[in-house]
Amino acid sequence: MRGDYQQLVDEISAALGAPATLEDRDFGLIAFGAHEGDDDEVMDPVRTRSILQRRSSAAVRAWFEAFGITRAKTPLRIPPDPAAGVFRGRICLPVRHRGIVHGYVWLLDDGHLTDLALGDRGGPADPRIAQAMETAARIGALLADEARAGSELGDVLRELLLSGPAGRPAAATALGDALRDTLRFTPGAPLALVAVLPWDTADTDTALLPSLPGLLAACTLPAGGGLPDATAPQAPQTTATDTGTHHHIGTAARTEGAATGRPRAAAAGTALAALVRLRSTASLTPAHTVAEHLLRSPRAGAAPTAEGQTARSGSRPGDPPAPRPGTAGIGTGTSELADLVSTWQEALDAARAARAEPRLGPVAQWDAIGAYRLLTALPTAAPDPAVGPLLAPAHTELARTAEAFLDCAGQASRTAQLLGIHRQTLYYRLGRVEKLTGLRLDEGRDRLLLHMALKRARL
Repeated sequence: MRGDYQQLVDEISAALGAPATLEDRDFGLIAFGAHEGDDDEVMDPVRTRSILQRRSSAAVRAWFEAFGITRAKTPLRIPPDPAAGVFRGRICLPVRHRGIVHGYVWLLDDGHLTDLALGDRGGPADPRIAQAMETAARIGALLADEARAGSELGDVLRELLLSGPAGRPAAATALGDALRDTLRFTPGAPLALVAVLPWDTADTDTALLPSLPGLLAACTLPAGGGLPDATAPQAPQTTATDTGTHHHIGTAARTEGAATGRPRAAAAGTALAALVRLRSTASLTPAHTVAEHLLRSPRAGAAPTAEGQTARSGSRPGDPPAPRPGTAGIGTGTSELADLVSTWQEALDAARAARAEPRLGPVAQWDAIGAYRLLTALPTAAPDPAVGPLLAPAHTELARTAEAFLDCAGQASRTAQLLGIHRQTLYYRLGRVEKLTGLRLDEGRDRLLLHMALKRARL
């Protein structure tokens, strides 16, 4: 399928004599045409980054969208702006199908297209532009067809991940059949799941995923791992495949609970579940690559922390809730489709741990998150009565000091150096912690309770 896109992009380039680039609705690169000539400026920084990084930045996206490309039904002319890295003007051909924008074809203009009639002012379009728009419409139809063909994968994946033990074998069989029918997938091939947290499901008809090697399917799920609210309307879930497809991701119900039958701690919002094909169950490199690319998507982003909590160790009491960047977690590899339910929970737990503990992220494997493997499995509960007072917003600095002290295995010199404070200041703060909690920091049981309670509070 990627060859089809490339052929169509080359047709447009040939018709207009200009380098062309095809990007999806979220500015992920699909295909690009070569350019000829000795003028280095034709490769302006924006186009170069798009090709090398397979995606344009959020700033570039916002700049181009300011010209109205998301609403355009006819070609648009974009002027050059060297300050923004746009050395050459562009003509944008919206890639639409049945009224929905699926992407954009960009044509670099070195000046020879300046007088080209685009048909945007009521007059007739130049025949070359008309031909290019016909080709763009064919691209839109291809993308739409792939989205429809791949929608079953996301639906069935989501059904499996939310299934109970009784329905799991049937859901796993259905997913295996869908994978084989759509992708000629080999039964028993190793797989892993990537969780991206949080994932923005607003404006879901344009939530596109990039084409990445090994990415088989994706769907959105409640970030707490819970079953959807049976009374809430459910939007269709769709998928992304490794065959060059850029598919929509639908809205998921935002409820909390336990898909696997064990109580889970609540986590607000929605997460993306991405199914990745591995080389072996022990090699998670493809999953890391997919996770890193997904984290660069505009859909993976910041959400405010809970009131009174700090997002980073450098935050101060009284600061407004800080945004946290998106994080990704990777579950263990498996060759059994029914085991994807467990590996999804591992991936989600790893993403939550990375979100709580920046040192683990932004991409964390479940087997590398240490004590968070236990903490993420605990049900939601009120803070321990002894530690509760320390978690009040007024004592944020004391809590941060106690956590650093315990992270450093009770070594005062290391802790003081980490926090950038005098050792006597450290001792003073630790004394206040003991007085506030009633716990003794020279007692192993008390230190364990305090350390786990502080880590639990991060989640």
